[in-house]
Amino acid sequence: MEEVEDENSIINLKEIPVVVRIESEDSDNEGGLGNVSRVVMRPPGHSGKAKRGHLCFDAAFETGNLGRVQLVSDFEYDLFIRPDTCNPRLRVWFHFTVDNIRIDQRVIFNIVNFSKKRTLFLNGMTPLVRSHFRNKWQRMPRKNVYYHKSPYHMSNYILTFSFTFDKEEDVYDFSFSYPYSYSKLQAHLELIERKHFAHFKRELLGKSIQNRRLDILTITHPKNMTPGQQLRVVVIMARIHPGESPTSFVCQGIIDFLVSNHPIAIILREHIVFKIVPMLNPDGVFLGNYRSSLMGLDLNRWWNSISHWLHPTLHSVFSFLSGIDQDKNMELDFVMDLHAHCSLLGVFIYGNTYDDVFRYERHIVFPKLLAQNTDGYESCNTMYNRDINKAGSSRRVLCDVLKDSVNCYSLIVSYHGYKHPNVPGVHYYTEESYYRLGRNVVRTYLDYYRITGVVPAAEREPRQARARRRQPRTKSFHSRSVPGRSAALPSSREASAHRVALTFRDDALTSEGEGERTCHTRVTSHTWVKRRRCRSQPPPRPPPPSQPPLPPTVNIIDFNTLTRGGLELAKKRKAPPY
Repeated sequence: MEEVEDENSIINLKEIPVVVRIESEDSDNEGGLGNVSRVVMRPPGHSGKAKRGHLCFDAAFETGNLGRVQLVSDFEYDLFIRPDTCNPRLRVWFHFTVDNIRIDQRVIFNIVNFSKKRTLFLNGMTPLVRSHFRNKWQRMPRKNVYYHKSPYHMSNYILTFSFTFDKEEDVYDFSFSYPYSYSKLQAHLELIERKHFAHFKRELLGKSIQNRRLDILTITHPKNMTPGQQLRVVVIMARIHPGESPTSFVCQGIIDFLVSNHPIAIILREHIVFKIVPMLNPDGVFLGNYRSSLMGLDLNRWWNSISHWLHPTLHSVFSFLSGIDQDKNMELDFVMDLHAHCSLLGVFIYGNTYDDVFRYERHIVFPKLLAQNTDGYESCNTMYNRDINKAGSSRRVLCDVLKDSVNCYSLIVSYHGYKHPNVPGVHYYTEESYYRLGRNVVRTYLDYYRITGVVPAAEREPRQARARRRQPRTKSFHSRSVPGRSAALPSSREASAHRVALTFRDDALTSEGEGERTCHTRVTSHTWVKRRRCRSQPPPRPPPPSQPPLPPTVNIIDFNTLTRGGLELAKKRKAPPY
């Protein structure tokens, strides 16, 4: 990100009125007010310099959200979420820090003004916590978190959780979900750019109202970047709702997997062009909104009436999609919008329904393939509809505006976790779980294009990838793991950082092996050994002659076979002559 853009962003941000109020009574009328900034809560009658134990609350940072704090007693605090800018009805996302604590100080926090009652807190979801010295997010224990109707708050649902501070010099973060900021995205994209991949291209598609970048990424083989070729295009968008931070982790998993040297990524880059818009609402993300843009608008309800002044990012993306759709050399196959859900578990897809039976059956192929590759896919939550309330969403508008061959989906993942068929209970989503979901989405694209004949089913991995796989190595963190088994090896960046694993003792956040690098993973080394063939063993038979690849076609396949897990059988079956 350029320095000039930073200056413009700061100048425009100051145009929003920022007022810190501690004694306001009506939280519903606080739309447009700012976050608390280094507010120290002193007991009644105390004056002078704050002492240890007088908590200092702060949310005046990127993605921060906390509008007001009230001291109920010496150890209990009522916290008020700041509503989205220019939209006082939306109050869900929170992210704040607490410092100036006393060791072993126990507190009770009440978040009292949620705008949604039916959330995953009813099903056992808990807030996230970390400290600056122990920079790893963890979910709080369920026994310390209560989501209930409070008679002291007009019988509204409030979130109450208790916590014990264990380090005086530490700063503690509390958040609704894993934060993913605009600055983090820019830093990650700059890191990829510095590697100078020939198959990666970053461009500026437009600017937001506060002059922040709207990036678009192109990932494909270098030969596909030259104009005049027949290309198939997949478009992926994320973070149109700023509070849905899990979608940024899923999108980063997609990007990192596609630019890697994995054989699946290499094969897909040969045949497909991926266009990725990683953050559609950068202003809302920066301000810490839950669902709205800077102007208080839900951008996913305005695709049918886009304004260049109110929705500059939507205008840029819509013009880009229309250009691809009208290009004779490009065949747009997918437009996928990533979302997060605060009241349902697992991962699922919202699609469209059509009068054309052939188009509908082709439309439901990708969700069925995704269910085969993803842990926690919830088929019962997957829907194909024409809901009039979603008439302005990207999924509904683009399927009518673009060609009939385009599949428009909303891929939705839970804030909380998922249920595994072989392991009981709810398994919490982590940052690595969201990354793995992104990689599984890419694997599903390969399955889809092999079934439709775009990628030949007989195409094997490149020779370099096969040679690399035979080298001695340890289990990579990219591998898919089943919950309940040994954890995956962390990345080199995480291993090199000075981090301490956090554990909860009662309601306190403590460390194991303070001052040391701890890792609760079991590393298993797998060494590939080339066995000698016995002299009496007959020589291997030569491979059968390869069949010529089938031309790219889209045919109706046996959907019942897919749902029964016969994906491999469906791949090897010849396309019927429709």
